[in-house]
Amino acid sequence: MAKRSEQTVEIEGRQLTLSNLDKVLYPAAGFTKGQVIDYYARIAPVLLPHLKGRPLTMKRYPNGVNGMFFYEKNCPEHRPDWVQTTPVWSEGNNKTMNYCLAQDLATLVWAANLADLELHPSLSLGKEIMRPTFIVFDLDPGPPADIVLCCQVGLWVREIFKSLGLESCAKTSGSKGLQIYVPLNTAVTYDQTKPFAHELARLLERQHPSVVVSDMKKSLRTGKVLVDWSQNDDHKTTICVYSLRAKDQPTVSTPVSWDEVESCLKKKDAKLLVFTSDQVLERVSKKGDLFEPVLKLKQKLPPIERLEALSAEPGAPQTSQPKPRRTAAKKSPAKRVTKKSQTA
Repeated sequence: MAKRSEQTVEIEGRQLTLSNLDKVLYPAAGFTKGQVIDYYARIAPVLLPHLKGRPLTMKRYPNGVNGMFFYEKNCPEHRPDWVQTTPVWSEGNNKTMNYCLAQDLATLVWAANLADLELHPSLSLGKEIMRPTFIVFDLDPGPPADIVLCCQVGLWVREIFKSLGLESCAKTSGSKGLQIYVPLNTAVTYDQTKPFAHELARLLERQHPSVVVSDMKKSLRTGKVLVDWSQNDDHKTTICVYSLRAKDQPTVSTPVSWDEVESCLKKKDAKLLVFTSDQVLERVSKKGDLFEPVLKLKQKLPPIERLEALSAEPGAPQTSQPKPRRTAAKKSPAKRVTKKSQTA
């Protein structure tokens, strides 16, 4: 008997067998594996540049979002010979790990066919694994807070970096939070970016103690926003821009403009920053890649002393907590979302 619903396709001259295309991976939405593959194939022009050269941790859901999942760091041995890999030494495993590299459309479709719903790339390139190309802040709301409060914190992050002469970009996590990226693309190491990110989180916590927390303890997060600085590490990953998330609906980690962030805060409407795969494809057709500066903008990280002294300088960001954010924090409690960092 033939295997279920197999289909052989040719992608850029490469043969690939796809299977179980009718299998529903998002039961609440009726979203199938075939639709997952179709989304990744269509979003590839803007997604692939953000994956190229970066060690990729695959988060696979073979039985859909309601089933078991697993992280796959070592690229599967059964991969096609055209799937490229990059070696990365893992201190935790005391061995070299061969990560997949999603360099082209065929590889992206191959990964989607493995039910790799979520794409978790490194903050650095495989060839220079200790040199991140950006700083990231994962703003994680503790219920009853939601992305509306994250928008306020994100704007504070932007304000601080603006005062330092650096630009930043925002994207949704595709779940409950907001993520702020500061493009660097210059010579820098995690030994510089991680302490800098930590100090910025503590600065925000000192300025806005009723809203911001920099400590990872869950007991401290209720009604506040965790500014997760710890992602700035060579053995951690962050969900890739344009990646699907394994939620009830096929939501996507979506780049947003600062105007959209401000609008969400002003209107106190979390739904304004929730985007599904179809909506993201439509946004990209109209707006292009809003996250392109993360790849191309070159900025130098200021000395950490500049950040440490920032709060004492005349005109330094000292925004007081606006009243609307208190209202946002008292919305109906939402289910807590636990974010899992990856360690090599």
